[in-house]
Amino acid sequence: MIDADVKLGSGVRIFAPDLVNLFGCEIGDETFVGPFVEITRGTVVGRRCTIESHSFLCDRVTLEDDVFIGHGVMFTNDLYPRSRRQVMREPTRVGRGCSIGSNATIAPGVTIGEFAVIGAGAVVTRDVPAFAIAMGNPARVRKQFDDLPSLTAYMTARQPAADGE
Repeated sequence: MIDADVKLGSGVRIFAPDLVNLFGCEIGDETFVGPFVEITRGTVVGRRCTIESHSFLCDRVTLEDDVFIGHGVMFTNDLYPRSRRQVMREPTRVGRGCSIGSNATIAPGVTIGEFAVIGAGAVVTRDVPAFAIAMGNPARVRKQFDDLPSLTAYMTARQPAADGE
């Protein structure tokens, strides 16, 4: 279901519009949204993002441009969820160029700095600086880089070559 109040930028690709729930959110140009994704009110998704299947972006989440969200990533927005009480929603910001691995959980109120990499299954309970690799439960910074070229060189050196290279 895509509510009438959803703002879709140009070139947004929704893999299966009948298999998503989008409510009162804003999705930037050329972003991809996979099936079984829910994005709620007040969430802003930047341009050229990828949001893979089964992910949940609750209200007050901001994804800057060029962010990758893996399968099953969960954003939460209440520090102390309880039945029968007013939820105190905390804003969460994911910086430009970040990658968040499958099944990661992002706690409310955190900021993930630009180009940070969050490992699969991580539970992010505190801010992650720019150009960092964080993983674990709770997530901890395992590697910190000064800039994007250093981070990219590190990851490239550990990436297996594609067939034919």
